Amino acid sequence: MPDGTLMGRLRPHPHHDHALQAKLAQWNRARLAPQIPQTDWRTAFANERAMLEIERAFIEQTRAAQAARAAAAPREPQAFVAWFEALKENGPGQGDALFPWLAERATLEEMRWFVEQEAAGEAGFDDLVAMAQVKMPTQAKLELARNYWDEMGRGNAKGMHGPMLDALVRALKVTPQIETTLAPSLALGNTMAALATNRVYAYHALGALGVIELTAPGRAAKVSEALRRLKVSAKARHYFDLHAVLDIKHSEAWNREVFASIVAATPDAAPCIAEGALMRLQCGADCFHAYRSHFWGGDGLTPPS
Repeated sequence: MPDGTLMGRLRPHPHHDHALQAKLAQWNRARLAPQIPQTDWRTAFANERAMLEIERAFIEQTRAAQAARAAAAPREPQAFVAWFEALKENGPGQGDALFPWLAERATLEEMRWFVEQEAAGEAGFDDLVAMAQVKMPTQAKLELARNYWDEMGRGNAKGMHGPMLDALVRALKVTPQIETTLAPSLALGNTMAALATNRVYAYHALGALGVIELTAPGRAAKVSEALRRLKVSAKARHYFDLHAVLDIKHSEAWNREVFASIVAATPDAAPCIAEGALMRLQCGADCFHAYRSHFWGGDGLTPPS
């Protein structure tokens, strides 16, 4: 596509384009909030259409980067689940050196900055699951409902996962803001919102959400270890303590009830699920690299001595 097109202007690295990601983040914050009808709805509709075009161009560019690997994903249920589970070892960003460093060496101020970045890029797993499950097959929908119920504290406000992260943010006295958040962290949230809100990416959204459950526990354990070492209270760090354990069970159920059942019924969904998973992992990998560069300087490859 010629460089003068919208896609051309977004290249080469939209995950690192802060102006783009901040614009999308502001739009997502506004459009996902409860609203009332506007008098000048035609202008609002035109603005929405323009932003949807920008969002679609961003997603299609980042999707294209994962298409070849995703196309190799098996279309037989058990083989697909095995391929998906292997992403825990061979997916983008896995085994990143950032997390042992956080656990063993990060200062409290460095952890405050890390949590601020992570919170700013958080798209709300509960809401994403709720949007992704619309019109899904019964077996998959039931598992998504169980996952959602866990995210919602099984009906107990004190057990809701979102407010747990908010409690850590308050305890560390950080103020997540779009303007001070790195582009890759914003890109992560924007990607998750785009996949969940556009039904053409419904299977991508499932892949992206499921790969979080697959890969998050190890990282959550390291973050929890860092917070414990820095004497952050058990109550404040409970979000990471919980996800270090609960997501393992969630992942096993997603693989069995969601992915295996969908691929069995709709084999052509396999590469879409795979693309979504790889897109989410690449977002994470880009975040980790940006965080290391912030903490360690330069290309972020060598931690300070």
